[in-house]
Amino acid sequence: MALNRKPATSVVCWLRFLLILLSSYGIYGTKTDVACLKQIYHSFKDPNGYLNVTWNFNNKTEGAICRFNGIECWHPDENRVLAIKLGDMGLLGQFPLGIQNCTSLTTLDLSGNGLNGSLPSDISKYIGFVTELDLSDNNFTGRIPELLANCSYLNDINLDYNHFSGQIPLNLGSLSRIKSFSVANNNLSGQVPHFTSPTIRISSDSYANNPGLCGEPLAPCGSQNKKPRLPYIAGGAAGGLTLIIVLTGIAFVYISKMKVIRRKQDDPEGNTWAKRMKRTKAVKVSMFENFVSKMSLDDLMKATNSFSNNNMIGSGRMGTMYKATMPDGTFLTVKRLQDSQKTEEQFLSEMKTLGSVKHQNLVPLLGYCMVKKERFLVYEHMVNGNLYDWLHPSEDETKRLEWPTRLKIAIGAAKGLAFMHHNCNPRILHRNISSKCILLNEEFDPKLSDFGLARLMNPIDTHLSTFVNGEFGDLGYVAPEYPKTLVATPKGDIYSFGVVLLELITGEKPTRVSNAPETFKGSLVEWVSLLSENNDLHYAIDKSLFDNGVDSELSQFIKVACKCVSPMPKERPTMFEVYQLLRAIGEKYHFTVDDEIMVPTETSDVDFPDELIVARD
Repeated sequence: MALNRKPATSVVCWLRFLLILLSSYGIYGTKTDVACLKQIYHSFKDPNGYLNVTWNFNNKTEGAICRFNGIECWHPDENRVLAIKLGDMGLLGQFPLGIQNCTSLTTLDLSGNGLNGSLPSDISKYIGFVTELDLSDNNFTGRIPELLANCSYLNDINLDYNHFSGQIPLNLGSLSRIKSFSVANNNLSGQVPHFTSPTIRISSDSYANNPGLCGEPLAPCGSQNKKPRLPYIAGGAAGGLTLIIVLTGIAFVYISKMKVIRRKQDDPEGNTWAKRMKRTKAVKVSMFENFVSKMSLDDLMKATNSFSNNNMIGSGRMGTMYKATMPDGTFLTVKRLQDSQKTEEQFLSEMKTLGSVKHQNLVPLLGYCMVKKERFLVYEHMVNGNLYDWLHPSEDETKRLEWPTRLKIAIGAAKGLAFMHHNCNPRILHRNISSKCILLNEEFDPKLSDFGLARLMNPIDTHLSTFVNGEFGDLGYVAPEYPKTLVATPKGDIYSFGVVLLELITGEKPTRVSNAPETFKGSLVEWVSLLSENNDLHYAIDKSLFDNGVDSELSQFIKVACKCVSPMPKERPTMFEVYQLLRAIGEKYHFTVDDEIMVPTETSDVDFPDELIVARD
């Protein structure tokens, strides 16, 4: 034992020394942020007095600048400016060069003011780490700086309604993270950039009302200057061509519809992809459990009626799930994965890891099958479906969960996620926590599904679907720091789990609150946060849960949920702490026993291997 303590003590000492260095850097950095805001304040004219009201530099306490109007910080008690949002304040002046001293800045919004002059040619020196830039609706002139392309973290650029002139720098097309770009209503001309980023979907509206822009998605460059020598002949030819195109289109639509009709007559289930695997039915299913060790693709196809739509029990961004009825009458769930970008070798490695993960609150992966590009996973079937459908039943359903059951589900799910974060080897991030991935067996014991699957997907599609697709585009589950960093962390999992806890106690959906006033358009987290600020949290709790002698439990439970959804990641508890807090609330129900207590090692984001954390880059 003595031999092991010395290295551990040495590591602790080094960590303490590192923390001292980092903290001293933080103190220096906060002084630069104060200086940054002072320079911005003095560079603007504020005719409406929006800044004069709260920008008081006489208050020297730590975090004072975080309460300035339009300023957001990494932490409310630290002078580290995260965002400057001074939109629609009627400010006058030029681009504030003092912004260079806000070294932690990720969002800059100066839209809707009267700022003029040109942008600095070396703009990347001032906003090098900014992800969101909005300078729209001002009076900026001159050219768009070419060095804006060096701001490689930019996700969104909005330069609408200014007086920028000249050509848009073509090198902006190399911005790898860009998701939106708009320069409408300026005086720009020439070819537009060709964006290579797969995250951007740009339309002609982004370039509207500029005198001479060309290139995709606009008209090809040079086409504006070509005048037809024979306008009448050309006009007639164009009319005839249009007629041919219309008739061809009608014929194409008709033929396509007939093909669909014939296909549906031949295959009413609409599962033609499954029929393409007829020649590969003998492919074996690799199983991790002995009691189902002998199985082939043919067995899966028979059990799912060739993956019939009638056997479909769910569909999400990870894939489609089918109920499989085995010859002995037992049930399994087969998930057909969406397109995975992993090689066969990588896929087999992932399966080996996931197949070894065993816990009573995780849906066990029983086996897998590879057929050409198709990937199938075999799971134990959960007869009570997912938690989302129980909390938010359709109009023709009468599902209802009593408080003890809800608490049981919360404790069990927390235990499963805590095992993944603290005791699993290697440690695993879920990255897709929602009430839809918490499945329930016949005793309503919760089991987390889809863990580890995010890494099997196309990394771009996986994370973009968070924002653009309907299902995980349930933005209510996504931690607020993720859109800025695009990095998945344990604290992100905890935020998502906190939203599930709020669903359990409020009965509300993450993105739509039915019990809130009609004027409220925010998410469930925003609504609960608003009630918390006014000490009215009890209004958020599902009214059907009151008057059952559990009011104290409800109060403690919603406070735990609020800790999990704190906007600042470092203020959120660990999953082990969440599990222990929930376990204490439900102690009288005896959902767990003493020998189930997990004792985690010290864990931080650094302890997670890079490949389990990094979402992009």
